[in-house]
Amino acid sequence: MDSGEAVLAEAVAAFAAALGPRLLAAYALGSLAHGGFSPLVSDVDLGLVLADPPAPDDPDRIGAVAEAVKAGGSPLHQRLSVFWATPAILGGALAGGRFPPLDRLDLVENGRLLAGRDVRPALDPATAPDRDELTVAGADFAVDFLGPGHEDDGPTSGTISALGSLAPAGETVIHEVRHPEALLAQGVRHATKIVLFPVRFLYTAATGRVGTNEAAVAHHLDQPGAPARELVAAAFRWRREPPDDPASATALLRRELIPLYLHYLDDHISRLSELKELDLASDFARWRQRLEEP
Repeated sequence: MDSGEAVLAEAVAAFAAALGPRLLAAYALGSLAHGGFSPLVSDVDLGLVLADPPAPDDPDRIGAVAEAVKAGGSPLHQRLSVFWATPAILGGALAGGRFPPLDRLDLVENGRLLAGRDVRPALDPATAPDRDELTVAGADFAVDFLGPGHEDDGPTSGTISALGSLAPAGETVIHEVRHPEALLAQGVRHATKIVLFPVRFLYTAATGRVGTNEAAVAHHLDQPGAPARELVAAAFRWRREPPDDPASATALLRRELIPLYLHYLDDHISRLSELKELDLASDFARWRQRLEEP
């Protein structure tokens, strides 16, 4: 955890220098806040709250600082992921920033204050995302970063790419799920994310809670008849220790990864249809068809 903390400290100092008194608070998010951080695979998640009103150059300024920190040389620097908003954005009075519902809930429930004053007590609890909003937001993310993308999507902005540690997948992840040797070739960090993301989204959709890896895996393994139990448990172990037998890991992925994804997609097609998110449900159905093609 020490190296992740060092990257956080470096990032907070850089943003404080760039933003001055407009930086109200900085928080550790994700596994550096709620536990389970693995230097091998985890992201370094940072949340920033800026003073209102938002400035037109906030996105570019924050993106530039994030890029500078990510160029710091270590793999953990490259995994810095920055979320930002103002109190008005967090409260729903204004649009903008980068704080999706899942990460907003993580801020409220788990955020660890690193600098400034804690702004969370002033936020209206009624603006916290509910389970339906979390389900839709997770599905929207999954279509772009794990699936085929939305049919009507344009290119992702450079600023958003600079702030995150993942890029939209296009057809790449679909190919990797269908060809596990290609997935493992991308490294254990990528492989564990591809296995565990659907498990975490299933957990959040069922509970309305932040899908930490530990909680989501335990929930999945506790479900009678849940598919891919061996793979899910193995991927959770791989976060700490890479598989020592790539051939066995590839065989396990080949047996269980597609059934896991079909289970996730079927669950969410039903949920999204009930929520009248018909375009998103259609994207999931198209994704399912791609996985089942010969």
